[in-house]
Amino acid sequence: MRGMHTKTKTACMAIWFVRYGYVPLMLLGINGVAIALARRPWAPLWMVVLILVAIGLSFLAEWVAPYSPEWNKSMGDAPRDAAHAFVNETALLLTVLVVPAVALLSPFHTWWPSSIPFVLQVLIAAAVADFGITLMHYASHKVPALWRLHAVHHSIKRFYGFNGLMKHPVHGGLELMAGTAPLLIMGLPQAVAEALTVLIAVQLLLQHSNADYRIGRLRVVLALNEGHRFHHLKWAGIGDVNFGLFTLVWDHLLRTFCFDPTRRFHSDDLGMAAKPNYPVGYTAQLAEPFRASGACHFDGAQSEVTATGRQPST
Repeated sequence: MRGMHTKTKTACMAIWFVRYGYVPLMLLGINGVAIALARRPWAPLWMVVLILVAIGLSFLAEWVAPYSPEWNKSMGDAPRDAAHAFVNETALLLTVLVVPAVALLSPFHTWWPSSIPFVLQVLIAAAVADFGITLMHYASHKVPALWRLHAVHHSIKRFYGFNGLMKHPVHGGLELMAGTAPLLIMGLPQAVAEALTVLIAVQLLLQHSNADYRIGRLRVVLALNEGHRFHHLKWAGIGDVNFGLFTLVWDHLLRTFCFDPTRRFHSDDLGMAAKPNYPVGYTAQLAEPFRASGACHFDGAQSEVTATGRQPST
């Protein structure tokens, strides 16, 4: 009896830690270590290790305190999502290696504020990336050619951390260009780019997490899972909200912010209503944007549901 009580108490403590400690652990802990190690020898290797640790913590948190236990079970998507994550994160980490050469091509490469504390340099880079990637994300819901590529990310049937790393590599490259072009023009140092890769990976894991964590009023400022679930509502137009990568600042300015604290989400709410049979396999998803079947039409279907994803009352 005492053993059962101890197990229950331990489980409750674990759930409490995930709810209130998981986000600080990732945002301050993992990101903080990344910033501390970014200028050390073997920094690229350390960034790989930190991303793997972040992925492991993501799965652990989702197992301990899931928002939806159903989303912890593979729906035939686990191998595909692993392939997306491996390809996209590898490409991102390799891209960082050429940052110094690319930055030197800019006539303004001396503009980078290298004299200020390193942590501030990383935060500046994150703020600029947040702006550029948010705008590219917004455009990807408005421009048919971009939506073809971005649709891969919206084909999900469950909402869990790995979804954040699941995207078409071409679209991932476009987002990266939009987020880092101003930084490269200013002479982005490789060490800052190293840290930024971890910040982005951690953010995507948190943003799509199935962990039932709590951030209180920060949910209207930080682009985390409570708000991002609305972005993955399957009805055309209804998911055109909460585009931010790190913050929701630009969504407030673009009037695309949406939140309803009473809303609960289920697998039937996710995906694309207009394309329920979107390819599931990895190679098929790579090819789909370039096929005739990959075309998407913005037909004003948002009138079918309300802004919070509910069926309209009659």
